[in-house]
Amino acid sequence: MLRIFKYFEKKEWLLVLCSLVFIVTQVWLDLKLPDYMHEITMLVQTEGSRMSDVLLQGIYMILCAIGSMAAAMLVGFFAAKVAAGFSVRLRGMVFDKTMSFSMEEINGFSTSSLITRSTNDITQIQLLIAMGLQAIVKAPILAIWAIFKIMGKSWQWTAATGFAVGFLILMLSIIIFVALPKFKMIQSLTDNLNIVTRENLTGIRVVHAYNAERYQEEKFEKANNDLTKTNLFTNRTMAIMMPTMGLIMSGISLAIYWIGAFLINDAAAPDKLTLFSDMVVFSSYAMQVIMAFMMLSIVFIMLPRASVSAKRINEVLDTKTKIDDGGLAEGEIGLAGEVEFRNVSFKYPDASEYILHNISFTAHKGETVAFIGSTGSGKSTLINLIPRFYDATEGEVLVDGVNVKNYTQEALHNKLGYVSQKAILFSGTVSSNVAYGDIGENSKNETAIRKAVEIAQGTEFIEKMEGQYEGSIAQGGTNLSGGQKQRLSIARAIYKNPEIYLFDDSFSALDYRTDRVLRSLIKKEIKEATKLIVAQRIGTIKDADRIIVLDEGKIAGIGTHDELMLNCGVYQEIAYSQLSKEELEIG
Repeated sequence: MLRIFKYFEKKEWLLVLCSLVFIVTQVWLDLKLPDYMHEITMLVQTEGSRMSDVLLQGIYMILCAIGSMAAAMLVGFFAAKVAAGFSVRLRGMVFDKTMSFSMEEINGFSTSSLITRSTNDITQIQLLIAMGLQAIVKAPILAIWAIFKIMGKSWQWTAATGFAVGFLILMLSIIIFVALPKFKMIQSLTDNLNIVTRENLTGIRVVHAYNAERYQEEKFEKANNDLTKTNLFTNRTMAIMMPTMGLIMSGISLAIYWIGAFLINDAAAPDKLTLFSDMVVFSSYAMQVIMAFMMLSIVFIMLPRASVSAKRINEVLDTKTKIDDGGLAEGEIGLAGEVEFRNVSFKYPDASEYILHNISFTAHKGETVAFIGSTGSGKSTLINLIPRFYDATEGEVLVDGVNVKNYTQEALHNKLGYVSQKAILFSGTVSSNVAYGDIGENSKNETAIRKAVEIAQGTEFIEKMEGQYEGSIAQGGTNLSGGQKQRLSIARAIYKNPEIYLFDDSFSALDYRTDRVLRSLIKKEIKEATKLIVAQRIGTIKDADRIIVLDEGKIAGIGTHDELMLNCGVYQEIAYSQLSKEELEIG
């Protein structure tokens, strides 16, 4: 838990120090009140006392109360400022760390868990700091100071108070021991609930199509009930605290007055007045001690869950990223747009078998190189090694003559225009999606946006939208069809105008006519760029300069369409399964 506070900044420690000063001031003022109460009690029972003296002591009490209230308000202000500022920065740190993760780290945590850690877990830390700075710091000071003040008054009263404090500590220890394991479960159960909810919402079309609403409801109900039961157990356990505190507070008051009655009854006449005054003061001090432990009990309710949350946040922040930046911003001179694989093999983390085996090829500037193969042959995996979504297990992937590991990730990604297998759009407008990530001088260049959309064959449907290029795009592009989303994703890559285009099965949702026209325009308009295309359809890649056929992660053939139709059995099998001999132009 304490490790999370290493991220505090100097100004926050300064605010904590200021809070400490005001907490000490507040405790001092709170503990001065019984002293004035003692004086008033003595004055009231002493013959010849003047009313003005009683009123003066009363004024002092009022001033102490006002001063204590002012100090408490300042402590609350500083605590809120520290908690809010720290949580804002912590959220930013978790988000930045997450953005640096490769797919390996993302998959290790899961998306839903990372969202929970960025929101719910940090909120737990924020609440603990806001409450804890006022209670955790104040309670020990108040308790120890009050105990020192009451020591020596009467061993009987001290023993009664000590028994009450001991019972409180024992009760708190038992409750925390019982509740802590459950608190550890709550955050993982919250993750599970988020996973089920997110899965249901993202797959809502499939859920409706298969009439699986009841099935999803049962999954949600189970996740919801598991979390609810655990929360109920911990809350019911913690609920024992307050009634017990109330019982102890009433009990200690009763014990002090009961003991005081015997002490006063047995005392000599001159001492009776002093003992009565001490009893009133001791009762007040004892209440302060119990109040201190009541404040601690509130924190103990929050501490176990916050401790688990801090551990989960530290897990994210302490994760060492597997993909680190290199130091180069440029490749070798004269090799712009060149991609080379040298004896590349790859297996996923913790997997026993390789997905790719000894892959070697070179794509030169302006060339179109296509990859085809059966499902699971490693086509998308191969493409994903170029932008370093994963790093090659063996061998080298070079861009412009330089190993991709030696580039800064920003420099490497600036060279690439990537279109993912699943079209990803963001909430905003058509323009903001096409010009996504463009923060240079030509940011939101309307002419370039229109040109990119025109090449991607999106002009017709965009100009029919309300608002056209400023038309609204829902999160994930849910207000567009699959083909429309794919065309906007392609337009986004074209707008970037990179050296190298990576099309990961990016034409699959397009009809044959649109596919053909789009590829024709790409060949004409961006002929200087290198294009690497993963495809399932022979028609999409027939005109490529070279086609690489993958079979079970190995290269089964390299050549043009005509060459492969003559000498590659795997390619022939794929081709004949999709097109007739006439369509393949085979005699």
